[in-house]
Amino acid sequence: MQLAVDNSIQYSQLALEEVGGCLYFHTYYSLRYGTISIEELVNEAVKQGFTKLVMADINNTSAVFDFVALCQKNNIGPVVGVDFRNGNEQMYLCLAKNEEGFSEINTFLTAHNMSTLPFHQKAPAFKHVFVIYPFTMLSKIEHLAENEYIGVRLTEVNKLWNFNSLKGDKFGKGIQQKALNNGRQNAENLDTGKVLNCEISISKSFVVLQPVTFLNRQGFNIHRLLRAIDENCLLSKLPKESQAADDEHFHKYVDVAKAFANHPEIVENHAKLVAQCSFSFDFSTPKNKCVFTASKPDDFELIKKLTWDGYLYRYGKNSKEAKARVEKELKIIYELNFCAYFLITWDIIRYARSRGYFHVGRGSGANSIVAYCLGITDVDPIELDLYFERFINPFRTSPPDFDIDFSWDERDEIIDYVFKRYGAEYVCLLATYVTFKDRSAYRELGKVFGLPKHEIDVIIGTGEYKNQQAITKSTSSEQQLPAITDLVFKYGKLMEDFPNYLSIHAGGIMISEKPLSYYTALAPMPKGFPICQFDMYVAEDVGFAKFDVLSQRGLGHIKESVDIIFKNRQINVDVHAIQKFKDDPNIKDQMRRHETMGCFYIESPAMRQLIWKLTCDNYITLVAASSIIRPGVASSGMMKAFIERYHDPEKVEYIHPKMKDLLQETYGVMVYQEDVIKVAHHFAGLTLAEADVLRRAMSGKYRSRLEFQKIIDKWFENCKAYGYPDDIAKEVWRQIESFSGYSFSKAHSASFAVESYQSLFLKTYYPREFMVAVINNFGGFYRTEFYIHEARRCGAFVEAPDINKSSYLTHIEGDTIWLGWVHIKGLERKLIQWIVDEAESAGFRSFDDFCRRVPTGLEQLILLIRVGAFRSFGYSKKELLWQAHISANSKATYVSSGDLFELPETHYEFPKLVHEPLEDTYDELELLGFPMISPFQLLISKPFTSFHALNMMPALGKWIELVGYMVTVKPTRTKKGDRMGFGYFIDEHGEFFDTVHFPKSYAL
Repeated sequence: MQLAVDNSIQYSQLALEEVGGCLYFHTYYSLRYGTISIEELVNEAVKQGFTKLVMADINNTSAVFDFVALCQKNNIGPVVGVDFRNGNEQMYLCLAKNEEGFSEINTFLTAHNMSTLPFHQKAPAFKHVFVIYPFTMLSKIEHLAENEYIGVRLTEVNKLWNFNSLKGDKFGKGIQQKALNNGRQNAENLDTGKVLNCEISISKSFVVLQPVTFLNRQGFNIHRLLRAIDENCLLSKLPKESQAADDEHFHKYVDVAKAFANHPEIVENHAKLVAQCSFSFDFSTPKNKCVFTASKPDDFELIKKLTWDGYLYRYGKNSKEAKARVEKELKIIYELNFCAYFLITWDIIRYARSRGYFHVGRGSGANSIVAYCLGITDVDPIELDLYFERFINPFRTSPPDFDIDFSWDERDEIIDYVFKRYGAEYVCLLATYVTFKDRSAYRELGKVFGLPKHEIDVIIGTGEYKNQQAITKSTSSEQQLPAITDLVFKYGKLMEDFPNYLSIHAGGIMISEKPLSYYTALAPMPKGFPICQFDMYVAEDVGFAKFDVLSQRGLGHIKESVDIIFKNRQINVDVHAIQKFKDDPNIKDQMRRHETMGCFYIESPAMRQLIWKLTCDNYITLVAASSIIRPGVASSGMMKAFIERYHDPEKVEYIHPKMKDLLQETYGVMVYQEDVIKVAHHFAGLTLAEADVLRRAMSGKYRSRLEFQKIIDKWFENCKAYGYPDDIAKEVWRQIESFSGYSFSKAHSASFAVESYQSLFLKTYYPREFMVAVINNFGGFYRTEFYIHEARRCGAFVEAPDINKSSYLTHIEGDTIWLGWVHIKGLERKLIQWIVDEAESAGFRSFDDFCRRVPTGLEQLILLIRVGAFRSFGYSKKELLWQAHISANSKATYVSSGDLFELPETHYEFPKLVHEPLEDTYDELELLGFPMISPFQLLISKPFTSFHALNMMPALGKWIELVGYMVTVKPTRTKKGDRMGFGYFIDEHGEFFDTVHFPKSYAL
């Protein structure tokens, strides 16, 4: 007997070794459930000698392509699937036989995600998918299809004795349940033929179903914490059914073989099943929609025609340099199969223009002259010496992408067009993984460990558990907190970078040649556009070049300015005449005087100060300014160096002769990503592919720190081989390193500068209309109060909301700006719409007329009175408040309808009511958030000073007193860690000035 068992174990073990085991693994993309990273999983499989590896996350396919890539790299056959569950109940495990099976699984999962209905207890009729039902579902199964099986966990093997004695080794649903309920003796007496609805054979229909959710005890603890976070409950209250069984750890071949020693056929069934599954994937080929017209040759003919038409518009007939560049780019675009990519982007822009929408094409796409000729960007790469290879070259480690900005209120329509134009089956938005990071992990863990909020705040405030006494003293639970705090920080660190949930990428869109189900399941998002289940890095690895359709408020105020100008002045403005703007002396003067409030990207105090320091009045310098203002350049000290060298280029000393050749345009300062790539390639001898990895690292987009470390090592090895002194190699590397996470490509800065010029043009020639547009877009650097102040500086008369003049948003009539109802805090949107409609239909003749026609509650009516909306009727606010209470008490209902007869006005005799102007200011501060008068008028006694912002320079080096009203302050810290700040103020004449507050004065 023992010999038979031993032979069975050996047979089972050999069967398992052929397919690499019989376990299926959850990664940590089984969100708030799994604990194993993809790297840990594959490394463990390599260690155990697996030839095949099965991964199936819970209701998720995020890990598939990283898993497949790593398996292929380690010569392991990947098997992928999904563990379908309704909440905590496992319904079935689905394993893809091949790529078609993966598509079927994704289609099924997408349908569930979009409908939010629970999974049916019976899987659909898949053609290329194996379905394994858990043993616990046995009593509910009516019939098993050819591709369907019953799964048995290691802990469930002992339950199989109920079926060993069934005649014919076959049983149906009725027998299954009776056998389980009545035991062996009753089961032996059953007549199987009489109750059989279907036949399930233990020798054919059973396989192993053993999940692995954690690799060790620590992993089990993390799993329980994740489940408690997901259930939003204390760890001590976590239900048993909400967590994995404690046997969901890694089991060796021999352990599984021993467990099924009496049922080797089950192991053999499983081995045969896994042997039939495979998932091979070619990561090297593009997956984007590859044809825009009918064929690739037709695409090339179309892009050539459109490009040469655009070439004539941009350059005329005689630009040899531009012509040669166009021919070169078209050749590369065709060879790398990017014709459709350019044409789809052109098509999106074409649609936007047909709707009257503005856009800005930015990012590395602006390096392309073809993109410039197609109208995708407004940046001339010839003028700025932008090289195309930064955008597309055969050595790039990732596909390119276009960044297209639209106004914040138009973006959704553009995305909707893309989905309808190219088909919902082929289009989705990219996802991002929101991960457990430091504070978020500590806060969640503090909650599941039962700490009250104030104790969690103390723990998070420390950043790390350094001062145990301080924490304990600050909390009530002095005995328990230190131990719990240790656990919070221990497991918080272990959970760092675990994916928490899927969110939506800022604007990335994928348009696929094949149905997206071949790559991912889709998940719904609040705005209705579905996302895939992986992020931009996986998309790039798979072979997708994404389309970034983004939104920003800057474009909104440019578009609205054009509309307002036409309405107020009947002038059609062309904001795309960028070349004219660059040469306009009035715009140059506007920039030189740093009068840029409201202008996109150049309105902040720091940017206005930088423009002033550079005496910037031209496009090229503005492009540089747009990049050196970034934290990376500023913090490295190179912004200061650039300013000094810009004013005295003759005194520039280059750290090495090669650096002069590479960086003469920027005075030896690395300002752009392109500069770093040039230095890496020509100075340190890195290949273009390695330089591209470095470029991505500068943008904070690298995925592998190990990969980046190799680049660092290669840098210093090459510098040593070239004979550079160590201090030079280190200093150049320091300058590169300072760019990390903040660098701009030159094309990106150039695109921003184009939009800045559009804003500058509008601010220079139509300042009042421009400021109204800025006010209405609510997305600038400053509060509404200061944009209103700027409008006054530009000659506008600004009026508070008026019952007959105001609309929902602010508008201008001539030189008078009427603030919109939207600015009144607490005013209901429905009431605003009613007021606007009634005012447009007939206007309001009196307060009584308003009360009859608009169904206003007393509280809302008081808001309108206090803000002065009825001031044109000649009554004081206090008189109107009396009348409002009388009106509210005398009318039960309000009906808005045209009166058949004009009703006589009701007049009341009021006692003498005293009104102080200061009361209006208090009302405005409360309801609008700012006063309609100058804040300096509120001073009881103004300190005497003869200085103001415009005459400070003659007093250089002297002590002066200046009264200012604070606009904004930027807090920061000194190198020693002391708090300090940079202030921005207006003086009593309305002019702006900057201040620096070092630690002693800042503390005051």
